[in-house]
Amino acid sequence: MQVVVLLLVAAAALVTGLPGTTLNVKLDDIFHDQDITEDNVITGSYYWMSPAGTKFFFKYVADDDGFRIVESNAVPVSASGVKADGSQGSFVSGEEVDDRK
Repeated sequence: MQVVVLLLVAAAALVTGLPGTTLNVKLDDIFHDQDITEDNVITGSYYWMSPAGTKFFFKYVADDDGFRIVESNAVPVSASGVKADGSQGSFVSGEEVDDRK
């Protein structure tokens, strides 16, 4: 199951560079929807059903500030207590050079 989710995320990465592209995958127990705006902001959501019948969902955004979980029932807070609401901050290291600007 996790391999399928990983493959879906990899497929999403292939279309990341194409503004306006929409990814929409729906299988029996997996769903992934993703939109890319003209300014390359990516928003999306995905879910999967566990073998026990629990539905795990994620909503995310990826922009100049990095990839962030906006809402999830699987990752409601980090180990340090930060809520998954999009305000977590970027995962970019302070040691990395930002060549995007």
